[in-house]
This record gives sequence, C-alpha cells and structure tokens, in this order.
Amino acid sequence: MNKRVYNFYPGPATLPLPVLELAGRELLNYAGSGMSVMEMSHRSKQIESLVHETESRLLDLLGAGKDYRALFLQGGASLQFAMVPYNLLAEGGSADYIVTGSFAEKAWEEAKRVGRARLAASTAGDNYSRLPKPEEINLDPGASYVHITTNNTIYGTQWHWYPETGNVPLVADMSSDILSRPLEVSRFALIYAGAQKNLGPSGVTVVIIRKELLEKSPGHLPVILRYDTHAKNDSLYNTPSTFGIYIINLVLKWIEGCGGLKALSEQNSTKASLIYDAIDDSGGFYRGHAAADCRSLMNITFRLPGAELEEKFLSEAERLSLVGLKGHRSVGGIRASIYNAMSREGCEALAGFMHDFRRRNG
Repeated sequence: MNKRVYNFYPGPATLPLPVLELAGRELLNYAGSGMSVMEMSHRSKQIESLVHETESRLLDLLGAGKDYRALFLQGGASLQFAMVPYNLLAEGGSADYIVTGSFAEKAWEEAKRVGRARLAASTAGDNYSRLPKPEEINLDPGASYVHITTNNTIYGTQWHWYPETGNVPLVADMSSDILSRPLEVSRFALIYAGAQKNLGPSGVTVVIIRKELLEKSPGHLPVILRYDTHAKNDSLYNTPSTFGIYIINLVLKWIEGCGGLKALSEQNSTKASLIYDAIDDSGGFYRGHAAADCRSLMNITFRLPGAELEEKFLSEAERLSLVGLKGHRSVGGIRASIYNAMSREGCEALAGFMHDFRRRNG
C-alpha cells in the first residue's frame, strides 16, 4: 500500500485506519455470507440485524437511554434543514434559529420556506468569528423548537455551552462534532448529523430523536419525509445506505475501543492545542479566525500575512503529505479539520511544519 497522507479535509473526511482495514478484509465476504454487505438485500436478516446493532451501539455511546431512537437516513444535513420544520414546526407557530455560520444560515433559510422562523440571534456581523453571548439570544418561550449548529465547520467556532430553552425543544445540527466529546443528550429533543465527518462515509445522515416527537409528524406530509415513518420501519422504509451504516457500526466499535467519548474528548483537546499553540506562539504570523473562547476542536481556521504566503504554505504542506488544508472561500486562508480519526501524529506533523514555515518566512 502506498503511504497514506494526513487528510485534513473537512468532509468527507479521514476515517480510522483500523476501520478501513477491517472493511477491506470483509469487502467480499461479510459475516460469512459469501457476499459483500453492499450486495445484500436491505430486507435480509443480516442487514436488519446490522441496523439494529448500529442504532443500539450509537445510543449507548451517547448515553441516550430508552427515550430516544436513532434513524439512518439519506439526503445529508441539507434534507434535515427541511424535515425538521416540516415535522416539528406547529401550524401557525414559529421556531427560533440561532445563526452562527453558513450551515446554520441555510437551515434558517430553509425553515422560512416551511413556516415562520425567527432569528433569535446571529453573529453574521462579526463574520461568524464568535458565538452569541447569552444576553444576545432572544428566545420565544412559545416557539415550537430552538435550532442551533453546534460546530461551524467553515468558520472554526464551536458551542462549549448550550442555550437554556426551558420547555422548548432544543434541536441541533451536530454534523461536524458529534461523538467528539461527552454529551448530555437529555438537553436535546432532536440531533442530526451527516456521517461524513466523525461517523463514517458520505451518504448517511443520523437523526437522534426523542420518541415523543415522533407523534408530532403531520399526517399530510409525504410519507418519506415523516420521522415516524422511518422509526416504525427501523430505518428500512426505503433502501438505506447499507454500506454506510456498516462503516458507522465499525467506527462506533472503534470509538468504544478508544475508551469512549471521554477519552476521545481528551485526545481531541490535546490535538487541537498543538495547532492552536502554533498559532498563538507565532507573534501574529498566524491569525486565528475564531474568538479564543469559541474555538472549535474540530476545525481550526487561520490566516497568514498574505495570499502568496498562504499559497506557498499549502504547496509545501502538500509535499509533506499534509493535504486538504485550504480554507473555505468565506474565510480564506487555512483550515485544518481534525476530527476523531485524525491522529495525534498528524497534528504534530502540521504543528511542526507551521513552526518551521514561520521560522523560514516570518
């Protein structure tokens, strides 16, 4: 096998090497069946068992308890931008959206197409470099739900606390930081996440939903857009991404083997510190986009003194097998995505390169 690079792409993102190796060994013969998991009918007992096992393992890792279901859907977080208001926004009611980045903005815009969606807070005026302070959030106690995006992939900010919503259900897009740290799931009525950052490959979207919300799916919705449809059919109403669910299950087993969410949280904090220290110790050569108290442990964004230096940085980094570091056009500069599967060695290699590059070009 050719040498693997350090993959800092924001998604689809790097996967744990042991997961890829096991999937490779099982690719032609899953569980002694004589066929690939990609070839199996989704009505087979093997796939039904796989989906049930994956749901149980995910809920156990999160400590979600018996009040929740985990669904494996398609359409990415983008479909959830519509499914959430279609299912939860009461007729004649409104929902509150806290907008802290590009995807939070897209979720709000989509909700406005479905019903009344209030802007409860926004940091757009600061180019999403920070999260709102508690006193800046104006919530409606009669809202159908409150929506947040817990980690902003493009801008490199992350919620390290969650707004108090009282009796109003809290809904979260956790696409880019789910399973990266312990979570008090009981705070949330619904969590959704595209799998392609911390959970598995692209093509699967996980929805963790409190069971009582399943009763709120309006009967007039198209059947496939109702959460209760997918819950009643154990995520097998239509043909799911069977291979994607299989990989998610392997990733969940890998997380268990790492010591669970607490251990991963400590590893992620250590990894991020290596790169943030290189920024903070650079005397202004590297300038972080996110406010210090809002920094993401998953996506680290920063600029260099000029565009030419940034292009040189990216070119030299790629020659050292540090790939996927180009920042999003909304922020520019550099972005290092260091999800669960990014190794400490990869972060050490990037931090070391940053120190060396500054020494030679500062």
